[in-house]
Amino acid sequence: MVRLDDLGLFVRSAALGSFSNAAREAGLLPGQVSAAIQRLERELDVRLFARSTRSLRLTAEGERYLDHASEALHALQAGQEQLRGEDTQLQGVLQVSAPSDLGRNVLLPWLTEFRREHSALTLRMHVSDQLADVFRDPVDVAIRYGHMQDASYVAMTLLADNCRVLVAAPAYVERQGAPQSLEELSRHACLCYTLGGRVHDRWLFPAPGNPRRSVVVSGTLISDDAELVRRWAVAGEGIAYKSWLDVCDDVRAGRLQVLLPDVPGEPCPLQLVCPHRRQYSPAVQQLYQWLRLRCEQRASAG
Repeated sequence: MVRLDDLGLFVRSAALGSFSNAAREAGLLPGQVSAAIQRLERELDVRLFARSTRSLRLTAEGERYLDHASEALHALQAGQEQLRGEDTQLQGVLQVSAPSDLGRNVLLPWLTEFRREHSALTLRMHVSDQLADVFRDPVDVAIRYGHMQDASYVAMTLLADNCRVLVAAPAYVERQGAPQSLEELSRHACLCYTLGGRVHDRWLFPAPGNPRRSVVVSGTLISDDAELVRRWAVAGEGIAYKSWLDVCDDVRAGRLQVLLPDVPGEPCPLQLVCPHRRQYSPAVQQLYQWLRLRCEQRASAG
């Protein structure tokens, strides 16, 4: 008879691409995961993985069986949730991925308070500007900026009208002056961000009658961490093009000021992303409502 624990380790090994990663996530030894997979293969009388010293990949049989295994585990989870009925206590582990600046400086206190209100819930927070793969990485939901183009995701909007704004510290404006047009950005020290090894030095702005307008910028301070870009801006090192959610507190406190306020910035809606509807659990539903309210309050605060 197939063991449920073995089935779960098979699904996670396939998602994470190695027995070691699955073992680390489950708090087991790699040998225990390997033994579980071997036990499952004997029970099914098929080989689920093609193994080598350097790689682990699903066989054709493993690919076919993975969908059935995932469906079975999700059905059991749904049954457990239904049995709890009206019990509103959130339980289990909730794994959330978020961008660095937003995660550390905005979401951290909100998520900490959310966990405090649900004492039986375990929160695992992953903060990085590298986009989490919600299908393969060990996360339940990802908080992301931008429009979600992949129809396979379930994306729920936390803040629809969030936009990017040009900001700089008063000290920078006093030294270098403020640009009077987008064309003048090319003569200023701009703080650039990298993602996937590519420098984002082409800043986009909505343009009347056109989808968008691009302005090429340059600078000597570049980072793959969006929080560092904001810190450089606050320190007076240059001009940043940031999400309003990331910098609104700095603007209200006078640490940064908005440049070219009459020029609309690139739309940057904030989304909560799930791999599929079956992972829209009570914990995710309540987290979504919790975060949406706070995002709206933060963006519109006077």
